Amino acid sequence: MKWLLFFALCFIWGSSFILIAEGLETMSPYQVASIRIIFAGFCFLPLLGKAIKETPKEAIKPIVISGFLGSFFPAFFFCIAQTRIDSSLAGILNALTPIFTIAIGIFFFQLQIGWLKWIGIFIGFVGMLIINLGGVHGINYDHLAYSLFVLLATIFYGLNVNVVNKYVQNVTPLNIATIAFTSLILPSLMILVATGYFSDPNLVNGNWTKGTFIAGFLGIINTGVASVIFYYLMKKAGPVFASTVTYIIPFVALGWGLYAGETVTSVQLGGMAIILLGVRLANK
Repeated sequence: MKWLLFFALCFIWGSSFILIAEGLETMSPYQVASIRIIFAGFCFLPLLGKAIKETPKEAIKPIVISGFLGSFFPAFFFCIAQTRIDSSLAGILNALTPIFTIAIGIFFFQLQIGWLKWIGIFIGFVGMLIINLGGVHGINYDHLAYSLFVLLATIFYGLNVNVVNKYVQNVTPLNIATIAFTSLILPSLMILVATGYFSDPNLVNGNWTKGTFIAGFLGIINTGVASVIFYYLMKKAGPVFASTVTYIIPFVALGWGLYAGETVTSVQLGGMAIILLGVRLANK
């Protein structure tokens, strides 16, 4: 059962990047990200009362901050990045999350690590540089600029993990997700209104139907359902087993990218292999 859920999670999360690309064909990055978060929040809304009752009051604020760090800002960063870079590249760079988690833990949360993890962090950054700076025709600064949005998202992911580990250790993962995602409904709705989504003729004439459906699907399945699966895996199989999805997600994203006709270079493949090697060493 755990292996079935594991591969389902890899497929769901690995497919997020191509779905974002599909949603961006008709809608702005701010609309796709906002709708995704709103739908994810509504998934957890029925659990909110129970979550608040079971959660200490002093943990509510860190959990809300965690929602912004781990879900709100990264959702927008990925959408903005994918207006100019391929979904496969976004999926590859997402594999840097464990590297930044450990790096932030070292520099800001007094995390003590051994020399092997230091080597893993260094190798991961080398892989990142190869992908971004080792283009066939030299450095593409436009490509680099938008890749930085993905890197920023992974930094926020890493910061979020450290915040949760330090300040809300005694709260169950499902309650953390419930409070975090529901707290993001209102700010996401405000951004969606600000984009003119509800007053634009594209909403009435159906031009945004595909984009809205995809963004909603991302929120319900790729965020809401996937989060529940991940927390279940953590509980039943342990965090180490659950975290190994990091190694599979880039391959799923790469496969979808190739299927969609995206160009994947040997430099990107080499960089991905180096990043995954760094992640493996850092997680030992």
